[in-house]
Amino acid sequence: MNSPDNAASLPDVSVVIATRGRPQLLRAAVRAILAQDYPGDVDVVVVYDRIDIDPLSDVDVPPRRRLKAIANSRTAGLAGGRNSGILETTGKLVAFCDDDDEWLPGKLSRQVAAWQRDPDAVMVATGIRIETGGQSHVRLPPAHVEFDDLLLSRITEMHPSSFLMRRTDLLGHVGLVDEELPASYGEDYDLLLRMARRGHVLAVREPLVIVHWDRASFFSEKWRGIADGLSYLLAKHPRFMESPKGSARIEGQVAFAFAALGDRADAWKWAVRTMRHDVFQPRAYAAVAIASRVVPAAPLVRLVNSRGRGL
Repeated sequence: MNSPDNAASLPDVSVVIATRGRPQLLRAAVRAILAQDYPGDVDVVVVYDRIDIDPLSDVDVPPRRRLKAIANSRTAGLAGGRNSGILETTGKLVAFCDDDDEWLPGKLSRQVAAWQRDPDAVMVATGIRIETGGQSHVRLPPAHVEFDDLLLSRITEMHPSSFLMRRTDLLGHVGLVDEELPASYGEDYDLLLRMARRGHVLAVREPLVIVHWDRASFFSEKWRGIADGLSYLLAKHPRFMESPKGSARIEGQVAFAFAALGDRADAWKWAVRTMRHDVFQPRAYAAVAIASRVVPAAPLVRLVNSRGRGL
């Protein structure tokens, strides 16, 4: 990559936002991207999934910026929406942003500069600032992440709204977002794993994306999709078996989801499987407590989310 001081030499960036209709939040996300201090060209592709297209004609588009609204022409859901957007992009680099998140002005500039210093990285993320319950929680990822790190932990500080990737990788050896994933759940994690198989992931250790957790997400309490999606990921990536603690982390999430569904048999089965890999995995015990009707699932989820964490 060339010097960020020369706008003409900087790579164009295409940003994909998949949405199901949160018009005010969406506009805030789009405006924050268009207002980036990045000197290079930036285009935003907004993909409307199963809803009518809003052309966003009231949004001002500055010089060196472009805005396009399209329909999801692929599988319904987040994965298909993101892929529709990727295929519409023209930039050398592709980024994601959720429709209820916001970028701080220096995000792209800092990411491109970091990639310049470490061109062997396969992608670049940033830290995040989670806004939930009237409180802010800063989450900073490690500066350097390898595949084995991602087996052990999802590293949720690497939020998809911070991902910056090469378009050629998405259209080539890494591939598009997996549309076979049930309910598209875990599509960002799957993409991270596939990227990291090709090299290390870099992160700018600054909170350059605001993540709003007080809003309903695509996956909020959709336990069946969570259980099926995570089970699919375990089967798709057999190398999880090399990381017992990593396997147990996901198995515990599946157990919790089945418990929240009221499926006691599967909750117990997955909880036992979790404990065999990691007897100290707390999600297994939470699942047992819910399946035994000692505590309900919803208050536990709210408690964890209030601290800027996820299950």
